[in-house]
Amino acid sequence: MADVAARLGVSKMTVSRALAREERSPRRDSEALRQRVLRTCREMGYVIDQTARSFATQRSGIVAALIPVLNNSNFADTATGLTEALEGRGLQLVLGYTNYDLATETRLIRAMLSRRPEAIAVTGGHHTAAARRLLESAGVPVVETWDRIARPIDHAVGFSNAQAVGELVRALHARGYRRLAFMGGEPKSDARGADRRMGFQRAMRDLGLDAGRALAVGHAPVSMADGARGVSMLLQRWPDTEAIVCVSDHVAFGALMECRRRGWAVPERIAVAGFGGFEVSAASHPRITTVAVDCGGIGRAAGELLGRAIDAQRRGERLAPESIEVPYRIELREST
Repeated sequence: MADVAARLGVSKMTVSRALAREERSPRRDSEALRQRVLRTCREMGYVIDQTARSFATQRSGIVAALIPVLNNSNFADTATGLTEALEGRGLQLVLGYTNYDLATETRLIRAMLSRRPEAIAVTGGHHTAAARRLLESAGVPVVETWDRIARPIDHAVGFSNAQAVGELVRALHARGYRRLAFMGGEPKSDARGADRRMGFQRAMRDLGLDAGRALAVGHAPVSMADGARGVSMLLQRWPDTEAIVCVSDHVAFGALMECRRRGWAVPERIAVAGFGGFEVSAASHPRITTVAVDCGGIGRAAGELLGRAIDAQRRGERLAPESIEVPYRIELREST
């Protein structure tokens, strides 16, 4: 600020007022002078110290978000939706990824809270006891996404993974399939995957079918290679399987490619279904039946909710907890 002030021939206080948020500034400086200060800062490559500003204003201008992985387009779309909803309010998203590990999530929550975010978004409603305590005592709005949360910490935006897979099973049953099998990761490695397995088994029991056909092919995130490897494992155990319900479209695509390598017609020899509505499921041949989720919509709804919660907190108020259900749809395609 001293360098900028010296170049313009003004005081450091004038520069400070020009850089301050308008609602915190008495605006004794003229708008023309303020613009000169900002232009000079840009020319000199001056970057405002946001840490100092956050102490002065009690506003960091950042929202922290934790997602399981960065290379999953669905979670990337959720982060994009969050960004779109927040940037219009002058808020920036700071992103971390947990790799489906609850201990890592706990560590990242602690690290993010040390940055004084104005809100935090996490994926799912399953956390360690320590993580839950951190979020409950954070003093900022919290939103849990991608799940229907029975006991939300604050706000929630998502849907029931178990219910969605149950509807997929009933849709396949209506098409005449009876001997279905589920393929996913180790239940302890992915809470949402475990919910999908549970939804599969519950629907199978309700339909009077064998609910025991469930195979774990690896730890989350389960890959296309896991899906391909799982086909032979599954059919060795249950050779009469008519349709495979996969925990994700990536797993389903791997299973589909393995069937094609073996010369098996899909769905004539065996049908394949996935979850998530990934681009790969619509681009494959045959196109893969899936549960299509509005991933960007989850992010936008979470961002808009947090924006309102932050506005309320800045007024010294608290937004009442909200739980928003994001719709999904069953897309029956050529693979079934």
